[in-house]
Amino acid sequence: MPNMIDYIEWRGDLTFKESPFNEVDNIILSQIAYVDLSEVVPDVESRSSITLEKACETYFEYHDEEELKEVKSFIWQAPFLMRKAAACARFKEVKLSRYSYIVDEDIQTQFAAFTADLGDGTVYVAYMGTDDTLVGWKEDFNMSFLSPVPAQTMALDYLNTIGRFIRKKIRVGGHSKGGNLAIYSGMYASNAVRKKIIQIYNNDGPGFDKGIINSPEYIRMKPVLTSIVPYRSLVGMLLEHDDDYLVVSSSEKGVMQHDAMSWQVKGAAFVKEKGLSQSSRTMNETLSNWINSIDRIEREEFVDTLFEIISASGATTLSEIQSDRHAWAGASLKLYAGLPKKEKTMMRKVLLSLTNEFDKAVRKQKNN
Repeated sequence: MPNMIDYIEWRGDLTFKESPFNEVDNIILSQIAYVDLSEVVPDVESRSSITLEKACETYFEYHDEEELKEVKSFIWQAPFLMRKAAACARFKEVKLSRYSYIVDEDIQTQFAAFTADLGDGTVYVAYMGTDDTLVGWKEDFNMSFLSPVPAQTMALDYLNTIGRFIRKKIRVGGHSKGGNLAIYSGMYASNAVRKKIIQIYNNDGPGFDKGIINSPEYIRMKPVLTSIVPYRSLVGMLLEHDDDYLVVSSSEKGVMQHDAMSWQVKGAAFVKEKGLSQSSRTMNETLSNWINSIDRIEREEFVDTLFEIISASGATTLSEIQSDRHAWAGASLKLYAGLPKKEKTMMRKVLLSLTNEFDKAVRKQKNN
């Protein structure tokens, strides 16, 4: 089934001036944001830029292709998508600049962004989503009790900083957590920067708490927001969100539909579904009710303990866990067994409440 690679082959000969920017171009740039370009693209303090074609050439001078193919996470294809885009007329002259990359375990954050000048009078600010690092995934979970998380603050600072110098119209976007950062930064950007924003793309990113969804800043931002989720979305259903989104077809199953490389394309747009799957709607209701049934202190304690267990083997990435699952399972079980009784009780209580909410949602769907 056709995906964004096929799109590049079909329409890669058309520049942005010849064929306007569209939702598929958005997801291509948000996927390229997963590539670590810190050795390639000028940093956020620089006024210099580099074309995507040259950036890609330099990146593959530093990185071995076979080594990149051994990456086990869902973002492993990002460098190869970048290479495909860099070889076509549509993307090769796109100028990348103001690269920022931060991973800090002490403050539990993972953040990256770049600015892409499309040559059509607009720029696209791309935020990286959650990569393979456990600290990045923990920050996602931290959103259930902490607002803003450090990456949201960094995204806002980034947009305000680069936005002051940009004289062109701005699009902002990202995939997964990157979509959440795009919304957050667009909501709270300075008046001067916000006036330049013509589109915000949230590609299957987690939501916010109810206070933000109902806030004047969110409502003011909605006219320029495009939210895109796959048919069986899970990540995009986390926390609270409004129901105004495009549902797209995917060649994957279950949670793997989060991988945007599986999203189906026809012409200059995604293949659309009429609505979310039954399982996605059930999980949406389950997670929303579950989050609202436990207070912020319990959420924080649960997330901290959960990631203490997950990190027990010393692994810092999902790939490391997958490469030695037996060692990881043994270390995690050993740590759980040694937890104080209070923490074990808390973990069981929170997980039981999740199970109960899932049962309620299933019964409700059957009765409708």
